Amino acid sequence: MKLTGSEIVIECLKEQGVDTVFGYPGGTILNVYDALYKHSDEIRHVLTSHEQGAAHAADGYARSTGRVGVCMATSGPGATNLVTGIATAYMDSVPIVAITANVAVAALGKDSFQEIDITGVTMPITKHNFIVKDVNKLADTIRWAFQIAQEGRPGPVLVDITKDVTAAEAEYEPVKPEPVQRSTEYIREEDLEKAVKLINECKKPFIFVGGGAVISNADEELKKFADKVHAPVADSLMGKGAYSGENELYCGMLGMHGTKAANLGVTACDLLITVGARFSDRVIGQASSFAKNAKIIQIDVDPAEINKNIVVDASIIGDVKEVLKRLNPMIEDHRHDEWDEEVKALKEKYPLKYSEEGLTGPYIIEEIYRQTKGDAIIVTEVGQHQMWAAQYYKYPKSRALLTSGGLGTMGYGLGAAIGAKVANPDRTVINIAGDGCFRMNMNEIATAARYNIPVIQVVINNHVLGMVRQWQTLFYGKRYSQTVLNDSVDFVKLAEALGAEGIRVTKKEEVAPALERALSLGKPVVIDCIIDCDDKVFPMVPAGKPIATVFDQDDLD
Repeated sequence: MKLTGSEIVIECLKEQGVDTVFGYPGGTILNVYDALYKHSDEIRHVLTSHEQGAAHAADGYARSTGRVGVCMATSGPGATNLVTGIATAYMDSVPIVAITANVAVAALGKDSFQEIDITGVTMPITKHNFIVKDVNKLADTIRWAFQIAQEGRPGPVLVDITKDVTAAEAEYEPVKPEPVQRSTEYIREEDLEKAVKLINECKKPFIFVGGGAVISNADEELKKFADKVHAPVADSLMGKGAYSGENELYCGMLGMHGTKAANLGVTACDLLITVGARFSDRVIGQASSFAKNAKIIQIDVDPAEINKNIVVDASIIGDVKEVLKRLNPMIEDHRHDEWDEEVKALKEKYPLKYSEEGLTGPYIIEEIYRQTKGDAIIVTEVGQHQMWAAQYYKYPKSRALLTSGGLGTMGYGLGAAIGAKVANPDRTVINIAGDGCFRMNMNEIATAARYNIPVIQVVINNHVLGMVRQWQTLFYGKRYSQTVLNDSVDFVKLAEALGAEGIRVTKKEEVAPALERALSLGKPVVIDCIIDCDDKVFPMVPAGKPIATVFDQDDLD
């Protein structure tokens, strides 16, 4: 049958099982939006307040479900406003497809109104991108984009379509998508055997879990693996929940704001088994001293990550879930009683702790955990509140923490929370922000209110850029250059003006009632929690220093 390019776009989205698109219309993409209007009973469109919010919403949709998130924008500034969201998804291996429109083919390269070379702009931050100038190639390009976004190591793909292509006609035949196969072609028997040998010979094993374990949905296989090796487990920020934070073998997060037990345990271990992690600088600190007493095994789907940041002794390349499925039957049950006691002593000696006086970020996070019984989807912005959310909320399963890890995008969380709630209407979704981050995306409260998407926005409000101030306090002689936000902005009034409920919290005893009310309302809620401007995130490792130099407030007193 003959369809216009715009109709082909919609039919291809339906082929891929897309039920929601986040976006913002404009001149060059009007044909696509006109076609979308005719299929509004099949594909829901969420109009965000800004295109960046649409990209982050598609990201949150994808992270929380494992399915591809979709966003749309018009040419020029619409397309460039997606860039930060696309880069965020790229750094954290999130499968999204961004569809943009451009000026007609004849107008390309002439500095036409709202023309931008968006494929050139996004080339370094997409897994692949396309510009479609021939309507006959449109359907196959969109199908290919979805395939690329999902296969192997996932990531964002951009499809830019010229306006004349959206109006032109071509033959269209529906195609049922082939299931995306897990990456197993590089899993070699000799690599598995080498890993098993190292595991059988070790006395002090430690397991380090990254985002790859979350992406591959390897929770069950990872638990079985940890039980058989009987090793303590630490995770990265992106690996949260792949191994339950409620398990007795769990030692906390590793790295710059990791626990002392995890950092000192990895430093003392003789075998570090790294599952789906890429050895980020925020995890390893000084590379030359990282796990210097250990042999290292790295399991990762991306061959480019092997020996990139840390040289390893053995590696297995493949989807984490599939690798663990093959490893588990090959491993005997192990006991390491002396090592167990050593790690247990570290956990008892160095628990996470914070001041019991007054309202603090950690207390708020712990109360959120209690009120939600660990069953919420927690989204964060970037900064102190993000680290507290990683430290004090115990994630019992994966895809429960959505956060910008690689790019560290302030303004990510609220859009992502909207995407996650749309994808998971029966789950509680809470975005935790600092006041600095909230200022960057608070316009999306209007989006949540427009559609009555009942996300809960918790603002941990210290009236400063908290993490930057922490560094200024510790390393810059308390020179607080441009980090004080102590002005008259009232987030409660703002929430009400944008159509949401606003609640202010200034005392510990007010936190639980505020959360109870927010959870019961069934509408967007902003809870403005006022804390001290000099509360800090501890433990901490100075940038570029060995992770064994981890310190906390006790070490400074």
